[in-house]
Amino acid sequence: MSAVDGVGPQAVPQLQAQVEQIIAEAKKQGASACEVAVSVEQGLSTTVRQGEVETVEFNRDQGFGITLYVGQRKGSASTSATGDAAIRETVAAALAIAKHTSEDECAGLADAALMARELPALDLYHAWSITPEQAIEQALSCEAAAFATDQRIKNADGTTLNTHQGCRVYGNSHGFISGYASTRHSLGCVMIAEDGGQMQRDYWHDVNRQGELLADAASIGRRAAERSVSRLGARPVPTCEVPVLFAAELATGLFGSFLAAISGGNLYRKSSFLEGALGQQLFPEWMKLDERPHIPRALGSAAFDGDGLATYAKSFVEGGELLSYVLGTYSGRKLGMPSTANSGGVHNLFVSHGDENQAALLKRMGRGLLVTELMGQGLNMVTGDYSRGAGGYWVENGEIQFPVQEVTIAGNLRDMFKQIVAVGNDLELRSNIRTGSVLIERMTVAGS
Repeated sequence: MSAVDGVGPQAVPQLQAQVEQIIAEAKKQGASACEVAVSVEQGLSTTVRQGEVETVEFNRDQGFGITLYVGQRKGSASTSATGDAAIRETVAAALAIAKHTSEDECAGLADAALMARELPALDLYHAWSITPEQAIEQALSCEAAAFATDQRIKNADGTTLNTHQGCRVYGNSHGFISGYASTRHSLGCVMIAEDGGQMQRDYWHDVNRQGELLADAASIGRRAAERSVSRLGARPVPTCEVPVLFAAELATGLFGSFLAAISGGNLYRKSSFLEGALGQQLFPEWMKLDERPHIPRALGSAAFDGDGLATYAKSFVEGGELLSYVLGTYSGRKLGMPSTANSGGVHNLFVSHGDENQAALLKRMGRGLLVTELMGQGLNMVTGDYSRGAGGYWVENGEIQFPVQEVTIAGNLRDMFKQIVAVGNDLELRSNIRTGSVLIERMTVAGS
C-alpha cells in the first residue's frame, strides 16, 4: 500500500484498490467477513492573535481501520502506516483480537442484499486554493475589523482559518466498495471586551464546503466584537420560572440530545429516557423532524452509512409523534428492528419552523431569558434531566433589557420538547442540524 496521490476525487480509485487488497488479505488470513475504511486527508490551519501570527499548521494523514469477523466473533485494528507489511500486521492484530472476544449473535456485516447500489453525486468536494499567506491575511483582516468595531474591544482570544479536504472509501467482503471526497472550510473569531472592570468574551464563525462562500472576514470579526460588547454589564437574575428562548446556534444542541436519546446504542443499553417511546407524542402536533441526506454540498450529506447501506430521506418525528429510532445494523439487531441506514449518525436533520424571526419570538415570549451561551454537559441521558450554566439576555415586554450571566437553566427534556411554543425562521446553516431559535414555554432559571 503506497502513499496516495492527492486527496480529491482522483484519490478514490487508489483507495478502492487499497480496500480490495486489505479485504483479500483478511480472507487469506482466515476471516469469515470483514469491512474496511481507508482515508487520506490534509488541511491548513492558521491562527492569529493581537495582529501577530500564532500558528500556521499543515497536516496530512493517511490510514485505515479494519473490522473482521471469525464467525460471530469480532476484532478491530487500525494503523496510519502504509505498505504491504502494515496491512498484514494490522489484519493479524484484528484477527488475534477476534479470537479472544466472546461470540455475539448480533455481530457481522449488514445483509448483502441491503448494500447501496446507485449512489447520488452530492458535490461535497470544493478545493480552496488559498495559500498560507492569503489565509493569514484573511484572519488578520477578520481580527482587525473586530478591533475597529468598538473601542471597548481590548483583547483577542484568537482568530482561526481552517481549510480541510479529504477522501474516504468504505468496503466490505460482500463486494460493496464506494467512496467520496469532501471539503470543509471555516473562519472563526473570539474577542474580549472590557469596560468598568468587567471583561466579556464572545465569538462568531462560519463554515462552508466552498471556501469562497464563507461570510466576509470583516463581517465575522464585526459580529464577534458586537456580541462581546453586548455582554458587558452582565449580571445574574433572581431565581424564577420563565419562558426561555434558545438562540438557533444553541438549539441545535437540544435536537442533538434528542437524536442521542433515540439512538440505538443508548436504547439497547437501556440508558435513554426515550427507551420505549416509539409511537408516543413527544413534541407539539405541528412539529416534524426529518432527515434529508442527499442535499448537494450540505455539511451532513452522505450517500451511504457506516455499514454500506444507502441513506434515504425519512421522518423521525411527524405530527409531534416519534416514528423511528436512529439505528445502524448492530443496534437494530440488538433491538430486533431493521437498520434505518444511520450507522455513524443522522445526515442533515431538518426541524420544522414557522415564519417568525428571533425578534418576533422575543415579542411572543414577552418576559424571560434569551440564551446565547451554554456551559457544562449537564444532561442525564437516563432521566432526561437537563441543567446547564447559561448566559444571555433578560427580556421584558418583548425587548432585550440587559445581559445575563452566572445563571443555571434547568428542566427535563421530555417536558421541554412538549413545551416548545415556536421555532424561528432564523435557521442555523453551519450545522448538521437545521433549526431556528426555539422558544420553550417554561424552565427554571436559577440565579441570585
